[in-house]
Amino acid sequence: MIPNHHYDELVSSYLFYNIDQKVNAYLDAHPGTKLYKMGIGDVTLPLADVVIKALHEGVDDQSKKETFHGYLPEVGADFLREAIQGHYKERGVELSTDEIFVSSGASDELSHILNLFDKQNNALVMEPAYPAYVDANVMEGRKILHVPSSRENGFLPMPTDDLEADLIYICSPNNPTGAVFSKDQLKAWVDYANAHHSVIIFDAAYECFIADPELPHSIFEIPGARTCAIEICSFSKTAGFTGTRCGYTVICKDLEREGMNLNAMWVRNRTTRSNGVSYIIQKGAAAVFTPEGQKQIQANIDVYRSNAKVMMKALDELGLWYCGGKNSPYIWMACPDGMDSWTFFDKLLNEAQIVGTPGEGFGDCGEGYFRFSMFGDPDDTKEAAKRLVELLK
Repeated sequence: MIPNHHYDELVSSYLFYNIDQKVNAYLDAHPGTKLYKMGIGDVTLPLADVVIKALHEGVDDQSKKETFHGYLPEVGADFLREAIQGHYKERGVELSTDEIFVSSGASDELSHILNLFDKQNNALVMEPAYPAYVDANVMEGRKILHVPSSRENGFLPMPTDDLEADLIYICSPNNPTGAVFSKDQLKAWVDYANAHHSVIIFDAAYECFIADPELPHSIFEIPGARTCAIEICSFSKTAGFTGTRCGYTVICKDLEREGMNLNAMWVRNRTTRSNGVSYIIQKGAAAVFTPEGQKQIQANIDVYRSNAKVMMKALDELGLWYCGGKNSPYIWMACPDGMDSWTFFDKLLNEAQIVGTPGEGFGDCGEGYFRFSMFGDPDDTKEAAKRLVELLK
């Protein structure tokens, strides 16, 4: 038996594991201390009432012979695919239901989708980046093309003629920076991908936080994207499904490479490797797209947006540079006084009991920056903002 030696190429410890170790050591030394956690991007508000009601209905359906559901289609139940189709149509994006695939969540899908591509392809990762983009490809032995971004380009790198990319990861709104690509900027990447026969993997997990009507929520709002892009979406941040697990992926039938149709390939992949998402979970997910569901999830999103306003006000008062927050649940700030990101992490933890995320964990060009998540409790966010100002003013 030969193990996968590409695991030896992974960074020895994961970003959030390191954070947990530091936090646990602090709590061991200071038992009973309250920490203000603005690091890991888990949600704190419960599922919307309309979703809970639908989940209960799904459970009740499973208790009766006439409404019982066993295996569902591996690609997703028609009722949920039709609801997602209608959601896209409201934004002017026309999809057929068989271009929509229900998944167990974006994190799973971002890794599973790599089954469609040969390991000889490279993967372009715009950094700072969600660490799993790199790790999932390293595990398969794929070469990573690290493309740095910076404050100078708004953390929104653009394609250049010297790039030779096969797979292109785009996360917009971005995790960790909160930066959002405009339609013109995405069009440049779509044009690049079509010209170079690349494929864009578009992570739209945070699209629900876009408030600016001029900014695109979907790659498929961009002409030409149907022939070069795969979109991966999640109910986790949109509707609080982090503990419930559901998402969806869009692969248009127009997407082909070397005579192979990626939509058809993904149908074969899912019917081979998956038994699909449970009926109960899909029932709850479909409720998200009802008028009442949209109203209720928007109320939760507004709470997180309010948290962002509180933190942005504090950073403005301190005169610190940051991006994100306005169209994203993340704020990406420059560490004060030239501190490196782990030193700033330790300062916040030890002197203000605030937990955030060091930028270095998202790639080398994240050094000197720091991420705050806006998914916390509103009162805790207000207290964290107050402590931040008191510490740094």
